[in-house]
Amino acid sequence: MKIAVIKTGGKQYLVKKGDVVKIEKIKNKKEGEELEIKEVLLISDEKGEKFQIGTPFISGAKVLVKIIEEGRDKKIKVVKYRPKTRYSKVQGHRQNYMKIQIKDIIV
Repeated sequence: MKIAVIKTGGKQYLVKKGDVVKIEKIKNKKEGEELEIKEVLLISDEKGEKFQIGTPFISGAKVLVKIIEEGRDKKIKVVKYRPKTRYSKVQGHRQNYMKIQIKDIIV
């Protein structure tokens, strides 16, 4: 079984076949669609003995994924406060996300 490090949404994820990963939302993609992630940084076997490192990406490598779910995370509060000036500001933020399932890792 292969392990890969992929880059999407400015973050890196360690994945293997069958994993379900929560990533940032990709525009113009819907639930149930399949897509290819071509930004593969590293591919290795299960034990880590044979591996291939990209510079920065491995040419010709891709990871096939299926979008399982899309939604929004829980609300977080962003608080700004300056002491002794009567200034405080509270904002809320909900991040969009997608849950993807790794179908295959192709070299």
